[in-house]
Amino acid sequence: MIKLAAFDIAGTTVDDGGAVYEALRGCVEELGATVADADLSHWMGTDKVAAIENLARLGGVTLGRDEVLGAFARFQEILAERYRIDPPRAIPGVEELIARLRTAGVKVALTTGFDRAVAVPLLASLGWSTGGGDGVVLDAVITTDDVPAGRPAPYMIFRAMEATGVVDTAAVLAAGDTAVDVQAADNAGAISVGVLTGQTPAETLEAVGADHVLDSVVDIVKLPGIL
Repeated sequence: MIKLAAFDIAGTTVDDGGAVYEALRGCVEELGATVADADLSHWMGTDKVAAIENLARLGGVTLGRDEVLGAFARFQEILAERYRIDPPRAIPGVEELIARLRTAGVKVALTTGFDRAVAVPLLASLGWSTGGGDGVVLDAVITTDDVPAGRPAPYMIFRAMEATGVVDTAAVLAAGDTAVDVQAADNAGAISVGVLTGQTPAETLEAVGADHVLDSVVDIVKLPGIL
């Protein structure tokens, strides 16, 4: 049985209607850069400041540090407005999955390419927290503020292990809907699961080395040895 499940947020546990894609594309295109679909997909699961800087560069615009931070602020504005119009909601079955895992003794952490200023209000809007209460209870939430580098570096998974007291990477399952989610899991030595509830096709997740590709994260309970 695994001891820790580390799940991505947008596109994996939370359906945000593609708002992150739209906000990331929008804030970069406002700078005059052209955003290719393949580049957007590649940088989606990464730290959003790094994603903006690299998408702008790939689209023909070189940014200074202040310009990158200004574009990130604009990303946050676009995302907040998108969430106001169409609030995020839990992927069907995820809340029940989290409860089932924790009842079985599996720690559950969320990892994300968001910073804490974006992630915490998003989760609060769903009633999810690490503080207990009537909503969904998590064992840890790890954001890009907590690590020196985001995905595909494995640091968020390692930080989730540290926060939950899990020491064996082979007892960790990490799931996400982007290529860098899978790469981070592989780099951490965890069981890597790609899910199809985001916008990344199965063949891409398979090509980057996912141990399993599933229709939804809720299907992890069907894998042998998970519970």
